[in-house]
Amino acid sequence: MQVVTGAIGSLLPKLGKLLMEEYNLQKKAKKGVESLMREMKTMHAALCKVADVASDQLDEQVKLWADEVRELSYDMEDVVDKFLVRVEGSNKPADDGNKLTNLVEKMANLFNNGKARRQISSAIKDIQKDVQDVAARRGRYTVEDIVPKPAARTAIDPRLRALYTEVTELVGIYGKRDQELVKLLSLEDEDPCKKRLKIVSVVGFGGLGKTTLVRTVYDKIKGGFHSWAFVPVGRNPDVKKIFRDILIGLNKQIYTNINLMVLDERQLIEEIRELLQDKRYLVIIDDIWDAKLWGDIKLAFSNMNNLGSRLITTTRILSVSKACCPSTHDSIYEMKPLSDDDSARLFYKRVFSSEHGCPNELKKVSKDILRKCGGVPLAILTIASLLAAGQQIKPKFERHVLVNSIGRGLTEDVSMEEMQRILSFSYYDLPSDMKTCLLYLSMYPEDHEIDKEELIWKWICEEFVQHGKQLTSTFEIGETYFNELINRNMIQPIYTGFCEVKSCRVHDMVLDLIRSLSGEAKFITVLDSNKDMTCSRGNIRRISLQN
Repeated sequence: MQVVTGAIGSLLPKLGKLLMEEYNLQKKAKKGVESLMREMKTMHAALCKVADVASDQLDEQVKLWADEVRELSYDMEDVVDKFLVRVEGSNKPADDGNKLTNLVEKMANLFNNGKARRQISSAIKDIQKDVQDVAARRGRYTVEDIVPKPAARTAIDPRLRALYTEVTELVGIYGKRDQELVKLLSLEDEDPCKKRLKIVSVVGFGGLGKTTLVRTVYDKIKGGFHSWAFVPVGRNPDVKKIFRDILIGLNKQIYTNINLMVLDERQLIEEIRELLQDKRYLVIIDDIWDAKLWGDIKLAFSNMNNLGSRLITTTRILSVSKACCPSTHDSIYEMKPLSDDDSARLFYKRVFSSEHGCPNELKKVSKDILRKCGGVPLAILTIASLLAAGQQIKPKFERHVLVNSIGRGLTEDVSMEEMQRILSFSYYDLPSDMKTCLLYLSMYPEDHEIDKEELIWKWICEEFVQHGKQLTSTFEIGETYFNELINRNMIQPIYTGFCEVKSCRVHDMVLDLIRSLSGEAKFITVLDSNKDMTCSRGNIRRISLQN
């Protein structure tokens, strides 16, 4: 959680430790520690609020305040750690059996401990003043009432581009996937069992093109149904709005002229069920993030519909996909990255307007770019658009610069920002502890295979893994974090021959995102052979040397 709250998470238990009798702090110092603990708990809660808002939506003053609190917490932890090390180190029994030597060491330790206590008392007084100043600024900046700042210009949700992407741009690339998805829908099967309501859930990493694929299939097959609707959901859904959108999608003519706002959830569900009870329908619920939300949406669709109706969902999270498909009759379609050949076809078509139009002198650098994209259509199209900006194909030199930039957070083009914003949706949906664990991966070089157990122990040593209340070991909790990052498609698992996950790798596009976020939070400093430094300003808390 340190990227969110600095060292406050680990600092609070240490401040509590100082209050124990064995440290024998002066009365004023104890009161100072208690006051610090109260204030830091309040700041901790405020920082957690800040962390749930995307950086580009935060007021600059709030960002400065959050950085100040994080730095202050690290300084406080340094002071407390020095005191604890000095006192605990000096209290260790001497190994020498000589009584006179032991007595001399004991007297020296008493003197040193007394000196250390006076120093900590003085330091606490200084820190209290700093904390009071920061707390006063918090009041001026109204951090407690934080909401995303209104944008000067409202940006269109970048995922909507996928809904309107020209089919010609992706023709041939999704052809096989279209067929695979249609096959799972069992549309042509005359078996009475296949006439039951069937659910197919499409799951995969952000940017793989789930929405585009499902939209393409939807447009192809919707003519075979009585009613159809395509409903986007997103990270912060309003379930009543989802139900209203379903109704409007199913029968626009009727429901655009009815005030659906007056209906509550139960009434909206009943309205949908009544509308669909004797119809063969196709409904797409796009971009679901929460299994509980799906449980609420599913109430609107009766299992008794035996007319061959179909529900298709899309999600980035495997556990949500499984929740969507509880029956053996249902199917999960797990999207994979594009093959090397399909990646090249998509890239060349966007840059050169032809699948075979790449000049020989650009083939090697184009291949390097595609390797960085890892078969993710979003990454391929974004970078291809960057290279073909203004209908002018960028020269070879600029392509080499781009290759070296991907995965290091150097590119600042608007289209790259858009891609990062799409990927950041997955990041901001993570719990605070997992955000820190994910950003910690920014210390590894691109394409590096990261050992699972080693990584989890590093998280534990850094105190990123929070102890559970149940009888669960810290390592098991860390393993849960690791598995959840895989489940949310933020890291790519690497399996042993026995189908067990032994390690992971971070996709270059995700690495680009977390390097950027990590540098912004001054969480990790990365130094590589190109003398690129991520997060070089201020104090360095963690450093990664790469060649």
